[in-house]
Amino acid sequence: MRDFNEWLSKFKKSISDYGYYVDFNKVHRNVAAIKVELNILNSLIGSKDIENEFEQIVVKYPETLKCIPILLAVREREIFAVDADGEFQYNFKNANHGIEQYMTLMRKTGLFNLMENHILSNLVDYVTGVETGLDSNGRKNRGGKLMENLVESYLIKSGLIKDETYFKEMNLKDVETRWGLDLSVLSNQGKTVKRFDFVVKGKNNVFAIETNFYTGGGSKLNETARSYKNIALEARAIDGFNFMWLTDGRGWISARNNLEETFDVLEHLYSIDDLANGVLGKVFA
Repeated sequence: MRDFNEWLSKFKKSISDYGYYVDFNKVHRNVAAIKVELNILNSLIGSKDIENEFEQIVVKYPETLKCIPILLAVREREIFAVDADGEFQYNFKNANHGIEQYMTLMRKTGLFNLMENHILSNLVDYVTGVETGLDSNGRKNRGGKLMENLVESYLIKSGLIKDETYFKEMNLKDVETRWGLDLSVLSNQGKTVKRFDFVVKGKNNVFAIETNFYTGGGSKLNETARSYKNIALEARAIDGFNFMWLTDGRGWISARNNLEETFDVLEHLYSIDDLANGVLGKVFA
């Protein structure tokens, strides 16, 4: 019998890798796509007659207008603005508003001020910083894949081969078809669509695997623990099938009671420490 408290004490604070923080390849690609236009707009920095010069640039190089949203740290191609003078929608998909209107946007948002007063020295460098900041919003998506990537590395280390002995993101229906299993108890008689992060064909059983890592607490952890507890209990009645849950993260400290309830009924509930100690090789052998 494993001791829950000892098991939980080995949960990790983070599994962030070096690529988690900023995807600089993406940042550089985004900047490179508008680098020429940004360099044209660089001529406005320190301008003593910025509105006239801006008008001349836009007339000669209308494609420079597409840079305006990112200068405001906006990815959308439409910008909405409301003040005492009314409301306006700036469309940069088809930049067909009068130049005067775009100058109003540049003035009221403070972009002209940044340029004419030389608060900025180079728009390419500035946009690189903006893109870096915006890319940090992608950490949530990247973080969601960290545990999956880590688990996959251990699956490979245990001798499994992708699309032969282990499969990624496999639907419950595909599991039934491939190995002739009846998983209707898990799908509410086919009414619920279910997808597993990984499915492994072990020596005697098929293992459906869910993975997650929680750095912080919240109601989702309790819901996840209860859901997986139910799956574990339902899966007991299915011959040739096992449910496995691989989870970790100090966020579980705040939801330890629900996790312990699942720990007590789910045979194959493992942490990163278990993976590092070769549990997969033992289970799938």
